[in-house]
Amino acid sequence: MIEHVYDTRMVAPTQGYSPSAAKPAAVVAAWKKAFPDIVSIPPDAATREDFERAHDPDYVRDVLAGALPNGFGTINPELTVTLPFTSGAMLTAARRAMATRRPVAAPCSGFHHAGWAQGGGLCTFNGLMVAALALQADQPGLRVGVLDYDYHYGDGTDDIIRRLQSCDVTHISAGLSWTRRAQAAAFLDHIAEDLQQMKLCDVVLYQAGADPHVDDPLGGFLTTSEMTLRDRYVFEGLAARRIPVAWNLAGGYQHPLANVVELHVNTMRVCIASSLVG
Repeated sequence: MIEHVYDTRMVAPTQGYSPSAAKPAAVVAAWKKAFPDIVSIPPDAATREDFERAHDPDYVRDVLAGALPNGFGTINPELTVTLPFTSGAMLTAARRAMATRRPVAAPCSGFHHAGWAQGGGLCTFNGLMVAALALQADQPGLRVGVLDYDYHYGDGTDDIIRRLQSCDVTHISAGLSWTRRAQAAAFLDHIAEDLQQMKLCDVVLYQAGADPHVDDPLGGFLTTSEMTLRDRYVFEGLAARRIPVAWNLAGGYQHPLANVVELHVNTMRVCIASSLVG
């Protein structure tokens, strides 16, 4: 049985042109309609200590107090109160994936542009690194992989890894190299090499971004069928290596939102199918 981690406390009003703050509710509703047997579990909220492993304590304090803008460039208390639950959903999903040895989804986004002491690019806290470092606090020596297949480069994740030179996190961000339509076939062929780099990881955090889709106004190099292949290669490849995976939504900016939601439903469909054969 596939699980996802969700609570309405993860949802805030849409900020500007990005739907990501409000998207979890729409995606979960679509998942439940398409997959009635899917199981929902609530997130444990990320703590101040969890945030401060991945971010400068002053930055954490000021964002949570509303003294600094969030990654959307606003100071919106309705968004601020969701932040422990969005990062907490990623962490909860990873812990569940490790416990059950099955993929677990966290319908959240807005992580990989947040660096050690700053947000931006629609990202406030880096829930990928919050989760990775909390897992390593749980189990010293744990090897964590971050497989970021959002369209954009996860610069904030790399910034945090550089600051914390002792953390054992293998980070691959497709947005650093793969952005053009002509690269689609080569990217799909390269996934096997990316997974090989993850072979020693104890858990992988997978950003299954919707913005690589050819119709995305901020992305655009994979068709729907190619994105399905992307997800199948990832889920089946990690299952074959017996590596637990927790995955999230990452970016997606098409209008109407239903187009983005459909892509996230497709990812869940592949996740379920890959779990059945794994």
